[in-house]
Amino acid sequence: MKVKAQISMSFNLEKCIGCNTCTVACKNVWTNREGAEYMWWNNVETKPGIGYPKQWENQDLWKGGWVKDGDKLKLRYGSKAYMLSNLFFNPHVPEMKDYYGNGDVYTFTYDDLHSSKQFEQPPVGRPKSMVTEEEDVTIDWGVNWEDNAGGAHVTGRHDVNFKDMSEQEMEATLKFRDVFYFYLPRICNHCLNPACVGACPSGAAYKREEDGVVLIDQNRCRNWRYCISSCPYKKPYYNWASGKMEKCILCYPRIESGLPPVCFHSCVGKIRSFGVLLYNMDRVEEAGLANDRDLVAAQRNIILDPFDEYVIEAAKQSGISDDWIDAAQRSPIYKIVKKWELALPLHPEFRTLPSLFYIPPLAPIVTSAGKDSPSDTDVFDMEKPADGPLLSLDELDKFRVPFKYLATMFGAGNEEVVRTALLRQLAVRHYQRSIRVDNNPDTSVLDRVGLSKEDADGIVRGLSLSFYNERFVVPTTKREEAEISPYTERGLAGFEQMSPWSPMKRRKSYHKSYHTGSKRYE
Repeated sequence: MKVKAQISMSFNLEKCIGCNTCTVACKNVWTNREGAEYMWWNNVETKPGIGYPKQWENQDLWKGGWVKDGDKLKLRYGSKAYMLSNLFFNPHVPEMKDYYGNGDVYTFTYDDLHSSKQFEQPPVGRPKSMVTEEEDVTIDWGVNWEDNAGGAHVTGRHDVNFKDMSEQEMEATLKFRDVFYFYLPRICNHCLNPACVGACPSGAAYKREEDGVVLIDQNRCRNWRYCISSCPYKKPYYNWASGKMEKCILCYPRIESGLPPVCFHSCVGKIRSFGVLLYNMDRVEEAGLANDRDLVAAQRNIILDPFDEYVIEAAKQSGISDDWIDAAQRSPIYKIVKKWELALPLHPEFRTLPSLFYIPPLAPIVTSAGKDSPSDTDVFDMEKPADGPLLSLDELDKFRVPFKYLATMFGAGNEEVVRTALLRQLAVRHYQRSIRVDNNPDTSVLDRVGLSKEDADGIVRGLSLSFYNERFVVPTTKREEAEISPYTERGLAGFEQMSPWSPMKRRKSYHKSYHTGSKRYE
């Protein structure tokens, strides 16, 4: 068993208010420069919607992620020969119009607002192209175009997450009086089985050995752009000024100094938790080959118990230090993802095994408009038998967010894993209500969803009452002690298979790590 450490994060979508403070913070720190104007390493999308870039979830169009090929994984994009045939024109790379509708990144003529020149009319800031400097350009798409469900009645029907719903269900859901929406913060998922790494011909994309952060070596990057096509989340970007690919680096210079990523630090709703997971690298390919319904369970199965003595011994043999093991034991992510089974990966059917997880939103639940609230019937149908279903999650009159929609996003269509996450949130809510309203703790509802009183108290503490040091648990990285291996740094599920154009022998040369001046020997 090869134990590896992975930096991971969870997002509580029930608490995200869509303020985009994380987006602004990331933009100001990392992509506020020439060539990166259209890049949003962190963006908050409103669902339903087609997102940024347009329809990034539609892999029939963009060919991202992995697919099963017998007992092996292969890139959905296609073979090496197909990649070479698209060398000069790649039909599966989003164009600028998919990021900004008119094909121009725009700013505004702010100088007009500060000019001392007298105008006949009050001055206004007119849209201006940042590429051609043409003024009065048409604006018809942008990173937050669908914010707060704006235009969802138009773009929502193109959201691929409706694929398991009938046309009637989708139309009813998108009607204004029954509209639903929730916010989805997105950054690079720093996957355990990253397709961008497998697709890079020059080996510039790689996964750091000591903490699993996926980076792009700027010296090796040759602007093939296959990482854009093969990333199903469309988080690598092309810098048109430098001619290099760039992506979220999880603020690793801050992490190495004991500081959280700026998106985490600036989050108003405190929806993020950050920590270390230990996983069995020998079973990564096995997890990626699981059937669609089993993908979430398969990924959870390769996450290891940091308190298990056998795991601890194996981790030490793999070069993981005691402070990293201690951080894994205190990690909030292990409890949220594995112990309590509340958080789920985004689109596990892409088979990249993302390291970022989402707690699905409760919607909210439609109740009796105050006539019978608060009451047990708002949460559970208490007339159901103890071993029966607690709530019919398929009823659109109960959940504003269609259950099938959430199952498509977070369960690869498996409704049970989403049902478990939602019902456990509801059970904890009901349990807390019994304490605060009835002054009579009701643990029976916890028993029915497989939680103990200690679990419920831990969930309340972890998601609502935790201090900063409980939400952010990570040791200082010891880069000089990292064990560098050609089979792990640039690929996980089989080096030859994942990156067919990368050299089997590591070139003995110094190169600079992404966005830093520190040299690393290969």
